[in-house]
Amino acid sequence: MSHPADPVPRPNPLPDPTRPPMPDPMPDPDPAEGRASGEADEIPPPAVIGFDAIGGALRDGWRDFRRAPGFGLFFAAFYVAGGLVLSAVALAAGQEWWLIPFVVGFPLIAPFAAVGLYEVSRRIEAGEALDWLSVMGVVFAQKDRQVPSMAMVILLMFMFWVFVAHTIFALFMGLQALTNIMSSPDLMLQGRGLVMLTVGTAIGAGFAAVLFAITVAGLPLILDREVDFISAIIASFGAVAANPGVMLAWAVVVAVLLFAGIVPLFLGLFVALPVLGHASWHMYRRLIPDWE
Repeated sequence: MSHPADPVPRPNPLPDPTRPPMPDPMPDPDPAEGRASGEADEIPPPAVIGFDAIGGALRDGWRDFRRAPGFGLFFAAFYVAGGLVLSAVALAAGQEWWLIPFVVGFPLIAPFAAVGLYEVSRRIEAGEALDWLSVMGVVFAQKDRQVPSMAMVILLMFMFWVFVAHTIFALFMGLQALTNIMSSPDLMLQGRGLVMLTVGTAIGAGFAAVLFAITVAGLPLILDREVDFISAIIASFGAVAANPGVMLAWAVVVAVLLFAGIVPLFLGLFVALPVLGHASWHMYRRLIPDWE
């Protein structure tokens, strides 16, 4: 059996002295050049603000509402109608107790109602036209950006809160109390009812604190800039951490005004939601410095 001949070794070619040297490898790109080519800018550190920012944001929110009341009433109408329909369904089904976690948890989803109002305030601030076609076009365009991801986080946490609130109530009060709570509200103010209220309030405050920290600057940021929702959440948490006292006071103001708007058959939301939505934009502008 024959074997193939071993390959003949080939000598290395001698370098050609007339050939120019090879160029050096390309250096790593400068991060600043990457940003100039269209990549997202790095979000600047949050500003440290004082308690006077709360009054200033509310005044600016009231001014924007008076400047464009039609937009505020339009966006608020969806939530007023939703609250009235939910109340009617619960009353017709004899399940009035479902209104308790909904009313308590409403401030958790209220920031999502403000997306259209953020755009109105941004246009007023920039001196742009306030026509319905342009504003609604921006609102509908958010479906292709980061707002749906943020909305999913908000809605999932709200639904989880409703489930947790129902579970806490059943654990402390029993299933029978669920059907009698509206006809016998004194059940909530004695014995296990007081313990249940304490535990539920503490857990609900935790939900509210997390969602507030996520949305107070995160939602307006993803509307204003091309950033992903994770970066927006991190920036929002940073803004809260940099201003804990002011943000706590702002959260209390928002919750109190929303509850006040819910009490008169949700009709107060026609004013509370637009003013707070516009004010939230101006609070964001105070928390996150503008950058190019």
